Amino acid sequence: MNPAVLIGGFPPALLLVGGALLVPVLKGRAKQGLLLALPVLAFLTIFFTEAGSTWIFTVLGHQLTLFKIDALSRVFGYIFCIVTFLGMLFAVDIGDDLQYCSALAYGGGALGVTFAGDVFSLYIFWEVMAVASTFLILARRTDASQAAALRYILVHVVGGLCLLAGILLYVGRTGTTGFDYVGLAGVDSWLIFIGIAVNAAIPPLHPWLSDAYPEATVPGAVFLSAFTTKSAVYLMARMFPGTELLIWLGAVMTAIPIFYAVLENDIRRVLAYSLINQVGFMMCGIGIGTALAINGTVSHAFCHILYKALLFMAAGSVLHVTGRIRCTDLGGLYKTMPLTCLFCIVGAASISAFPLFSGFVSKSMIISAAAHDKLVVVWLILQFASAGVFHHAGIKVPYFMFFGHDSGLRAQEPPRTMLLAMGIAAFICVFLGVYPYPLYAILPYPVDYLPYTGAHVVGQLQLLMFGALAFCLLILSGYYPAEMRAINLDTDWFYRVFSVRFYDVVDGGLNRLNRFCEAIFVQRFTAGLARWSEHGAARLLILAMLPVWKILKLSDDQQAQLSSRITMLIRNNAVPIGISVAGAALLLSVLYVLHGPRIT
Repeated sequence: MNPAVLIGGFPPALLLVGGALLVPVLKGRAKQGLLLALPVLAFLTIFFTEAGSTWIFTVLGHQLTLFKIDALSRVFGYIFCIVTFLGMLFAVDIGDDLQYCSALAYGGGALGVTFAGDVFSLYIFWEVMAVASTFLILARRTDASQAAALRYILVHVVGGLCLLAGILLYVGRTGTTGFDYVGLAGVDSWLIFIGIAVNAAIPPLHPWLSDAYPEATVPGAVFLSAFTTKSAVYLMARMFPGTELLIWLGAVMTAIPIFYAVLENDIRRVLAYSLINQVGFMMCGIGIGTALAINGTVSHAFCHILYKALLFMAAGSVLHVTGRIRCTDLGGLYKTMPLTCLFCIVGAASISAFPLFSGFVSKSMIISAAAHDKLVVVWLILQFASAGVFHHAGIKVPYFMFFGHDSGLRAQEPPRTMLLAMGIAAFICVFLGVYPYPLYAILPYPVDYLPYTGAHVVGQLQLLMFGALAFCLLILSGYYPAEMRAINLDTDWFYRVFSVRFYDVVDGGLNRLNRFCEAIFVQRFTAGLARWSEHGAARLLILAMLPVWKILKLSDDQQAQLSSRITMLIRNNAVPIGISVAGAALLLSVLYVLHGPRIT
């Protein structure tokens, strides 16, 4: 039977999310087999499904489409399945069901976002990603990871609410739940744009990434590096291609993280900043919006997911076997971890866009698109960023982990499954760098681009040598490693300080108002009312008797004595019922005389 008939058309997101529910039930080899089989089945489902829409429902008058596939979504679906398999292979011996379930749900959410054919399904899977990824940070079970996870989910809740508000306004304006190109056309599109920009870590909204990813578990950082930002890249490419604002945001995004990555001591935080840098190239390509730029963005996202996962695997392997991850605590590990060192160098060469490695065949497309559109300033920024990424991710990461000063650590290689996952990722990085045409064949637009021309190769090598020179000068000047122990403030400092000040102002102002209202309305008014109510009957009776006492011409002392006696009798419930009735009748008579009908 044709396999397309068996598995084609089934939403791959449901495979992974549903499989996550089975993980705690299975044991041993069955569990490991399920973890590795699910992403393979999801990949085959995407491969055998023809372009179009399936799994369409009508809910409350709105059409929901769980599986809509075209050329753009297919590429992202492929790479999400590949990295899910590699991440599961890397983590298969960890033995933590919380990480397994979270990673599968996270990957399923990313696939759900990629293949969602309506905005409501998109939002549901978007929130699945946010919640599942939070548990990959919490699963490290440290105080720092718990604090980082709390900040992480708060940021993504705000981004998700912006997205939801934009979706509701969008549906109200257009009358449809389907989406493709949206553009910045109104309040709804701006809210959607901001919601996606949060997940894309576009400055100044980026510090959540460098804050949270280094605190995740060893396998968790691999999954985190792949899904959240790249799902946002996919949505930007789907909804906002050709948006000029993204050109400049992307250009700034490529440059700013370089300075932080140079200063940073934590290896995984260096990789987090370089991730922001690389996503900046993709945002710039989406903003340019030409066929060459979109192809460059999609291919760079594909390659980036692989080499960034490889780098996080290498750094995670070192953390796994040594318990250390700071530049100043590592060094000399090439002696006892040669394979991990080799795989790390492959990832570093790929992210640096060395010729014959995957980054070269994808990043150069975006830079060429900028040059073709005569965006001179943007082209210069991208060139600077290319040299900078080689400096911090291409040299600094492998140098301080495996070479540099000898830390005295003699850790052994990580488990075989970790090595195998890194080996497969490294092989794909080299294969695509040498022979990129299988990747070019699945891009959204026909590819008419030759990466290996003399100008491309020589120009890129010149940039790489410039980055190497800058790194050597820093080493010779003694800047490394002494200055790397500092804590570096990012743009989150501004809104953290502002939020504290805002809270102090609001808290102080509202508390003052609260104390004032309590003093006036609670303490004084209610206390006075209570005192009055305590002797209310006596006072009413005395008030009714005043005209009688005036007629009888009683002195003030006599009135005071009678008032005191009436108050005491009523307090002790000793007033004869007749007196109470007479007093009430007298009061009513007085009121009738004062306010009754007049006889004319």
